[in-house]
Amino acid sequence: MTAIAGGAVATCFAQSEKNMADTVLSKYLDEVIVSATRFPQVQSKIAQQTSVLTAKYMQTMNQQTTAEMLMQSGQVLVQKSQLGGGSPILRGFEANKVLLVIDGVRMNNAIYRGGHLQNVLTIDNSILERTEILFGPASVVYGSDALGGVMSFTTKTPSFTTGKKTLVQANAFFRYASAYAETSGHADVSIGGKKLASLTSFTYSDFGNLRQGAGYYSSFPDWGKRNFSVQRINNKDSMVANPNEQKQLGSAYHQFDLLQKLVFKTGNVTQQLNVQVSQTGNVGRYDRLTETNGAGIAKSAEWYYGPAKRIMVAYMANFAATKMYDKASVTAAWQGIEESRHNRNFGSVKRNHRTENVDVLSVNADFLKAYKKGELRYGAEIIYNKVRSVASFENIETGETGKTDTRYPDGGSNTQSYALFANNTHSLTKKLLLNSGIRATSNRLYAAFTDKTFFPFPYNDIEQQFITATGNLGLVFLPAKGWKLSVLASSGYRTPNVDDMAKVFESGNGMLIVPNPDIKPERTWNYEAGVSTYKKGVYKMAVNVWYCDYRNVLATDSGTFNGQTNVDYDGNQSRVVTVVNKSRGFQWGTGLDAGVSFAKHFTLSGVINYTYGRFVEDGKKTPMDHIAPVYGKLSAAAAFTPVEVELFMLFNGKKRSADYRLGAEDNELYSADPVNGYTPAWSTLNIRTSVNINRHLAALLAVENITDKYYRVFASGLSAPGRNVVITLRGRF
Repeated sequence: MTAIAGGAVATCFAQSEKNMADTVLSKYLDEVIVSATRFPQVQSKIAQQTSVLTAKYMQTMNQQTTAEMLMQSGQVLVQKSQLGGGSPILRGFEANKVLLVIDGVRMNNAIYRGGHLQNVLTIDNSILERTEILFGPASVVYGSDALGGVMSFTTKTPSFTTGKKTLVQANAFFRYASAYAETSGHADVSIGGKKLASLTSFTYSDFGNLRQGAGYYSSFPDWGKRNFSVQRINNKDSMVANPNEQKQLGSAYHQFDLLQKLVFKTGNVTQQLNVQVSQTGNVGRYDRLTETNGAGIAKSAEWYYGPAKRIMVAYMANFAATKMYDKASVTAAWQGIEESRHNRNFGSVKRNHRTENVDVLSVNADFLKAYKKGELRYGAEIIYNKVRSVASFENIETGETGKTDTRYPDGGSNTQSYALFANNTHSLTKKLLLNSGIRATSNRLYAAFTDKTFFPFPYNDIEQQFITATGNLGLVFLPAKGWKLSVLASSGYRTPNVDDMAKVFESGNGMLIVPNPDIKPERTWNYEAGVSTYKKGVYKMAVNVWYCDYRNVLATDSGTFNGQTNVDYDGNQSRVVTVVNKSRGFQWGTGLDAGVSFAKHFTLSGVINYTYGRFVEDGKKTPMDHIAPVYGKLSAAAAFTPVEVELFMLFNGKKRSADYRLGAEDNELYSADPVNGYTPAWSTLNIRTSVNINRHLAALLAVENITDKYYRVFASGLSAPGRNVVITLRGRF
């Protein structure tokens, strides 16, 4: 058994239900959080709102990808443009304004874009030990990009043996899911000696074309139906009727993930080598494949991402205490990322290929020193990104090849970041704690435009340098056992990256993004308050309210290229847009996370989140994009050895036309109202159960979206799964 997180009970290979009430809620406020300060700290001492998804909780959710796992928690809303994707939204921030961290290494790189981002898919949820979500700015610890929050993922670590024999542990599962036409297999083996331990993990998933729900909205009976696909017949593009309009043709893909960890003890130092490899096959850009022009003719014959590749090699050393510190950790990492885009217009013989490679080098040094009334955490960080962008075309009939315009500057780009930071937790009294922190960062960006054949920009290169400072100040009051009251003021920032500064790319809806070398860092000032209470094994409740003042907002807006507002791009007339700093925006919202256990066997829980956001321009308030409608999860669970059952509902409120930011990232084109934007409210009824056959085998069965409801998550160009039967067999040895 384990604790609930985000409203669900989690277990597999449970031992007994007799202490369910205690175990379901026992760690609330006593839960250890690592990501908030990079060292373990109990939740009750942290002013920032946090949530933890444990390994057993994630295992019982039994989701296809990490994106789906986050969505199922009820804590995060996830946008999808294709099945091989998933873009998490936190407090109205998305993509490059939410920071992803894997095993202490930041994943956000110089080409993380501001629209929708699927990089969370490269994290294998089958080998995760825990996921920590920090809500709101976390720039003191993590620097740029952590405006909406941080999602920190920690993979499992091999264990050392405590006896004379080598410790060997193995896990495996096979999963089938009907709506996804999915078959997935996973295996991991941990081998531990006294001073050397190894963990090897491998997961492979094959997904067919996703089947959407058949229960359409009566007001929008044709919304999202996949009524055609494009096929090449006798050297001619043809629109072919889809015999099954629920099957989203072009969404199928496959993926594998590999992890290898070695941990070894040498004297007073514990060292770790962490190698991760993730790669997909080609992933169809489903939303683009469904677009038609005014005459009802498909716009694209082909539009797919090439294999998305992520390689990480990280070395970590943890040092024993000295006079300068009680704990110290140094992490050095290299990440290699490759992503590519391939497209061909309907009726055209020209197929375009654009490929980006990013190398990221990072070094983090973190230290902790305890003193009589508190703990000081301090450190330094260095990050270097190098971007290479190439592009070509081919004639699919003649084989002719040649150059075309690159997505990013063809002469290469790089960014550099150097930072010092400190966090302090100080006990003012036995019941009152002060959280404070400060960070100073120097950032530099350089990009070179070598070939101006396609776009004669009035400059040869772009160079920018910024020094940014950020801080936080919070109070935590613990008036009685099980109670916590907190207030927090914090600032955040995001420095423009290569994607913001220098991208040239057609972004859909007939828009062409062009570079803007004059943009400046975004800034936020965040204010929040929270009240939490719990009784071990009986109940928990946490309420948070927050307000974010958002300045120098980076957003797309109308622009010009050589004085023109519309240009011909790739055979289509496109409106010119560019990334600009808008003067100001604001967001506010609230979240509720509650649960109660009773009669030893039963648990009820719920999560609900609400966000409101507006730009303020010339005294006029206009909708801010990325603002999710109200969303959450309600759950009822029961446990009786050897069976556990959970009945739960995921829900979203409607996204009104008045709340859409048209022509931006809310993707009104794919909504129920493609002109004004509108996403209806939806809810799904779901059930899952696990049965422990014996101490080595467990079976999991789930039926998701039982009523086969048709729906789309806000801003998504891919419809959600219809009725989905999931069968999983797990083994532990």
